[in-house]
Amino acid sequence: MSAARGQAPLQSPDAVLHRAAERLAHQFAGMVSEETVERVVYESYTALGRTARVSTHLASLAEKFARDRLTALAQSRGLIVKTVPEVLYVCVQNSGRSQMAAALTRHLAGDRVHVRSAGSQPGEGILPTVVEALAEIGIDVSEEFPKPLTDDVVRAADAVITMGCGDACPIYPGKRYLDWELTDPADLSLADVRVIRDDIRARIAVLLDELGATEGLAAGV
Repeated sequence: MSAARGQAPLQSPDAVLHRAAERLAHQFAGMVSEETVERVVYESYTALGRTARVSTHLASLAEKFARDRLTALAQSRGLIVKTVPEVLYVCVQNSGRSQMAAALTRHLAGDRVHVRSAGSQPGEGILPTVVEALAEIGIDVSEEFPKPLTDDVVRAADAVITMGCGDACPIYPGKRYLDWELTDPADLSLADVRVIRDDIRARIAVLLDELGATEGLAAGV
């Protein structure tokens, strides 16, 4: 069936991903080869597609995910200078604990720390109770999504904080590794998720102090 009058025809995911790869190849020219860029874009699309509830915006999410992975790759190669500490939070599904930790760190530290999060077995989306618990303190995570753990983001991190994902995270020398024992918020009440949120917030305050990123911390959370 032809496209409705006045509407642009739907484009195939392959065409969208090809253009995404071209944009990213231009952005990372001289740092990452075009072949690597294309591979990362398509890998990202496939990885996100394994758990995505809907595919409508999957290609755009894949471009966003690929851009972050390529940035991490360039950082690990010393081609992009890291001006602030890189922190990576990892849990199983990247739908609860690690998302809360990443969001709270961004809110508390602002641009004094760069944060990533990932899951060893990423879920379909962020838990509604997590979204609500963060919204209560003025943090919007509507644009976030579960991401699979990849080697490039681990290599780029200065501190890796795991939360119940066991040995899924690769170990590299010269990095700081912490394991936070936190209850999985899946299937818990909002009240229980608030307790986990506040526990994570307290741990982050200590971490930021240790990283030297406490000056001028955001107030009110």
